[in-house]
Amino acid sequence: MATLLISEVGPRDGLQSITTVMPTAAKHRWIAALAAAGVPEIEVGSFVPAKLLPQMADIQQVVAQALTLPGLRVAALAPNFRGAQAAFEAGVHKLTLPVSVTEAHSLANVRKTHAQMADEVRNVVALRNERYPHIALEAGLSVAFGCTLAGAVSDDETLRMATTMAALGVDEVGLSDTSGYAEPVQVRRLFTRLQAELGDRAGGAHFHNTRGQGLANVVAALEAGVTTFDASQGGIGGCPYAPGASGNIVTEDLVWMLQAMGHRTGIDLPALLQARTLLREGLPDEPLYGHVPDAGLPKGFVATGEVAR
Repeated sequence: MATLLISEVGPRDGLQSITTVMPTAAKHRWIAALAAAGVPEIEVGSFVPAKLLPQMADIQQVVAQALTLPGLRVAALAPNFRGAQAAFEAGVHKLTLPVSVTEAHSLANVRKTHAQMADEVRNVVALRNERYPHIALEAGLSVAFGCTLAGAVSDDETLRMATTMAALGVDEVGLSDTSGYAEPVQVRRLFTRLQAELGDRAGGAHFHNTRGQGLANVVAALEAGVTTFDASQGGIGGCPYAPGASGNIVTEDLVWMLQAMGHRTGIDLPALLQARTLLREGLPDEPLYGHVPDAGLPKGFVATGEVAR
């Protein structure tokens, strides 16, 4: 059974969605603990102006520190060419460009029409290809399953945007349930179509638990062949430009479920739970979520699908 890739997005998606600014030193300790637990990829922040997201003002320092952690794939997000250029120069291993399926969300989130965003992606791809060919480039399709601003989103709309991004030259296209609208039947159907359309450029899943469907949607995506999943420790996060879109799926609960099902993640679950204490120290007044952290591991629990560490 192949090892699944869990990408921790709490330092980006989680922190950008709360008003509290985690101290840089606390970010360093938390990210180091996640990496030590075997989390293979961490989206450590976003390259945006500090006046817009003061939570990300220290992104350069955070990336530099993360790059010193052995074996960690350092990921980041940038909404435009300028941010992408800064991310490339900082040395990230992977960059995600947020591309909204609906124009209403695109205007709210990145202040660009679809046509303008396509130009941004085209220019970012050209820069990557010319100067940074070793850096992976993902288009993360926001509101791929439904949009609080525009309403229902059809499979065809999402697939049209996915094929457009692939044609522009990104390495992979992932689907994000930004608004927490997705349900398992839709997830299985849409990821099946994505893989049929894009082949090895079909990317991973980014689910929110806004309506309690997060882990059910993971199982549906697994059944469709998805092997990469985003999650946020403590379930922090959401989208500040998608009203009501609170709650990424909880990394601790996701890892426990996958390991209980016999899947390999390469993550030491007790060490992951210990990393949560550093998150709590860095955000002492913010609510954290998760059933496994509250209930603890079942007595005698063994991750049957895990790789020996």
